[in-house]
Amino acid sequence: MSHIHWYPGHIAKAQKQLKEKLNLVDVIIEVIDARIPYSSWYKTTDELCGAKPRLILMNKSDVSDPELNKQWANAISKKANCDILITNLSNKNDINIIISKIIKLSQDMLEKRAQKGLLPRPTRTMVIGMPNVGKSSTINRLVKRAKTKTGAKAGVTRQQQWVRINDKIELLDTPGIIPTVQDDQFQALKLACVNSIGENAYDSEYVASELLKILNKKYRINLEQYYGFKKDDNITVESIAIKKGWILKGAQADIKRASQIILSTFREGKIGKFTLENIEEYDLV
Repeated sequence: MSHIHWYPGHIAKAQKQLKEKLNLVDVIIEVIDARIPYSSWYKTTDELCGAKPRLILMNKSDVSDPELNKQWANAISKKANCDILITNLSNKNDINIIISKIIKLSQDMLEKRAQKGLLPRPTRTMVIGMPNVGKSSTINRLVKRAKTKTGAKAGVTRQQQWVRINDKIELLDTPGIIPTVQDDQFQALKLACVNSIGENAYDSEYVASELLKILNKKYRINLEQYYGFKKDDNITVESIAIKKGWILKGAQADIKRASQIILSTFREGKIGKFTLENIEEYDLV
């Protein structure tokens, strides 16, 4: 099994900075990826946030399995004991709901300030989550213009900064968080599949091959339809390369090219809307 190394130093530093910033924040917004809800959900958020109110955004629902989105949202909401919204950020109504939720979650804080004779101030909000789950894109949509650096590669956002959403909310953008110890290589694999781990940390040929194994099991028909295979065909990186004509000199399949294209088409939702995890696989009772 190909080992995935996925804990860049700048993310370790960001996690330390996050703990230092928590005292400045009133509400936590945690963003997870709807395609891998469990693997992209930071299980020890409670230890970091304490009693601070939290809102989870299950993002990228436009490329995840619509039949599983609500199931996962209900399960995680109960386990985390907080509200969760299924979002894709292209829906303007989603953004309005997020803003309303933040304001609602900050009411207790504002009331306590008033009781102490303190003047009202904007609710201070923090966005956390694994790399590339859509934290910066969430902020950009909330402020209605691109004020933070975004990109397709994991870990692009490295500096923390305050962003004013409106006169009631200020947002603190933070780099993605990855646990300091992660022995679950299958979880790491799924994070690599959705590009939540830097590409230098894994072998794309291995990840593409393992992704196809998952999709063969869960979404076989989609693979057949997209790549033009029949029911009994063996769908692998090599067979896809041959079918697409991605051939090197010597009639060898171009495995590297095929792997990169398979991953990119999956991430863009071109093959289909997939969720790589089933609730039954995890203890969420």
